[in-house]
Amino acid sequence: MNDEMFAKGLAERKQTLGDEYVEKNLATADEFSRPFQEAMTAWCWGFGWGDEAIDAKTRSMMNLSMIGALGKMQEWELHCKGALNNGVSKEEIRAIIHVIGIYCGVPQALECFRSARKVLEEAGEL
Repeated sequence: MNDEMFAKGLAERKQTLGDEYVEKNLATADEFSRPFQEAMTAWCWGFGWGDEAIDAKTRSMMNLSMIGALGKMQEWELHCKGALNNGVSKEEIRAIIHVIGIYCGVPQALECFRSARKVLEEAGEL
């Protein structure tokens, strides 16, 4: 494990998902899941999100599209919250869902709208 990459990833992860969420995930990791949490923090967040070629807002928009296409709605909801933290607007989220509907189908877009509504209501955006 590269300590520098982990530290960079931890900062990126907290900036997007929030300190409380990240600290809880790391604190509840046990010997079974801790190696994955550490590797994912270093690789996904340190290497991937830490690359400054793409800003956090754009990366959040890309993630919503990809995770929406995969239909992983729990992760989509989490990243929708993160997207708001990274400056993605309600209108941009709606446009992303439209693209998901075009390329992945109306049922998947409807799932994304359900999750987005929940996140946007919690954030006071609806």
